[in-house]
Amino acid sequence: MTWILTNDDGIDAPGISALGQAIDQPLLIIAPLTHHSGCGHQVTTSGPIAIEKRKIPLGNKLLLSYGIGGTPVDCVRVALQHLCPTLTWVLSGINEGGNLGSDIYVSGTVAAVREAALHEIPGIAISQYHRRDRPIDWSRSTRWAQQVIEYLLKQPLPNQAFWNVNLPHLSPEAADPAIIHCPLSRKPLPVAYRQEAAGLVYSGNYHGREHEPGSDVDICFQGNIAVTQMQV
Repeated sequence: MTWILTNDDGIDAPGISALGQAIDQPLLIIAPLTHHSGCGHQVTTSGPIAIEKRKIPLGNKLLLSYGIGGTPVDCVRVALQHLCPTLTWVLSGINEGGNLGSDIYVSGTVAAVREAALHEIPGIAISQYHRRDRPIDWSRSTRWAQQVIEYLLKQPLPNQAFWNVNLPHLSPEAADPAIIHCPLSRKPLPVAYRQEAAGLVYSGNYHGREHEPGSDVDICFQGNIAVTQMQV
């Protein structure tokens, strides 16, 4: 199998390195050159897309990688049409921050695997929920990502479907979380703005969002790995 790794935080983000270390398959990193968080399913159709070839250290090896002057969806399209037409899986992440519930509609992380699913290529989007009172332990995220990927590879996945995974942010002394299948929350994010001199600035409280019982938000905020199967 040939895998590509992408994200929306950019090719130099720590999350994509953490995800690469969780994979024991031939893979390429094909990721945006710059940060594209919140870009949704945006694509580039009216201008050139730069491609920057790189060698990125991953563990004890150098991994052939490509930085793309575009969005996560552009990365998947360029991979399929130009760089890796025989790819068999797309992995996106690990995003720094959750992609739960209604987040999936604005998430570039999720959009990458949704684009893959449109082309009948399976994929997994992985995000690391981030509490602001402690830093992310990326080595822990790598371990959990490896566990959940190994698990999901054994699960049936219908044509044009993909997995959305959210890792919890636990205290250092906490035990490893359970992997729980759950539906997407249907509740909107808390929306609020504060007035500043230049205009309105978003100030919604992500961590205070409604916990619809049994939903991915609820499962992740309880401290478990939330796994949701999505269908195009």
